[in-house]
Amino acid sequence: MQEQPKLKDLLEFPCKFTYKAVGLAHEELPELVLEVIQRHAPGDYTPAVKPSGKGNYHSVSVSITATSIEQIETLYKELAEIEIVRMVL
Repeated sequence: MQEQPKLKDLLEFPCKFTYKAVGLAHEELPELVLEVIQRHAPGDYTPAVKPSGKGNYHSVSVSITATSIEQIETLYKELAEIEIVRMVL
């Protein structure tokens, strides 16, 4: 069975990388997501917010210019730790 390549082996840095955080439909969700991203990848971001079909959840998508695999992994971890976030893609 062939081993799948690791994410770090597929990316060349710097590169564009998009995070999608799915969380409860609270108005502060985009602000909380941006707060975490600004700590590790400061910039001028305009998050795309999309409600779920029933409106219980929102997804917040933000694209950054990633500089390392460590930065990507740290952001995944910290975004997932936001209390109202249910998953990070």
